[in-house]
Amino acid sequence: MTSIDLNSDLGESFGRWVLGDDAAMVPLISSANIACGFHAGDPTTLRRTCEQAAAAGVVVGAQVSYRDLAGFGRRFIDMDPIELTDDIVYQIGALQAIALVAGTSVRYVKPHGALYNAAVHHRVQATAIVDAVRSVDPTFPVLGLPGSELLAAAGASGLRAVPEAFADRGYSPDGALLPRNQPGAVLHEPNEVATRVLRMVTDGQVLAIDGTAVEVSAESVCVHGDSPGAVQMAVAIRDALAVAGVEIRSFR
Repeated sequence: MTSIDLNSDLGESFGRWVLGDDAAMVPLISSANIACGFHAGDPTTLRRTCEQAAAAGVVVGAQVSYRDLAGFGRRFIDMDPIELTDDIVYQIGALQAIALVAGTSVRYVKPHGALYNAAVHHRVQATAIVDAVRSVDPTFPVLGLPGSELLAAAGASGLRAVPEAFADRGYSPDGALLPRNQPGAVLHEPNEVATRVLRMVTDGQVLAIDGTAVEVSAESVCVHGDSPGAVQMAVAIRDALAVAGVEIRSFR
């Protein structure tokens, strides 16, 4: 592989509550998953983040979620699928308008948090996400975990399904992400993270929590913008990939 997309979750500050360093992260990535107001992000934050992405030539994606500001979108909600579809349509539309004003446009969709994890195995919610994306723009790719119900539903519906790996998250032996409340679920050391990403990109493998090698086939790698030391991790990843001759380039 000569290129890989590097994405990050941005636009998650809300009012006076600041999360992450979007201005520093944007120049280091190729795709920005920007919050849509349901789990995080106020309109001014979203516009500013879209403007930063536009100025840096970074592709903008809508990071959609459950309507859960208090829980940061990390709590599962057993929603009626029609209501979930409509909520996602609403979020994409909101970010589309803000992106347009900021001089850019939404180019793909990625679920956030509990919705992302639910769509790995929850076929009904995965289908609801896909229905929303198709109804807004059937050319939008969808990011998800390899082998997930989400990517299966996206591919079956004619959407481009983009498999994703995670730079700073621990994996279980079956290829799933470790729940955040388990030891080893979130990684923080930049050089360790960079080494993992390089192995993902060049060998198609990542070490699970028990030390076994798990196969990963990813077109995009996520480094979370809200993680402590996120900027340092992104810099280390870029440096490691550059030494290996791997270009960071958006899948879009």
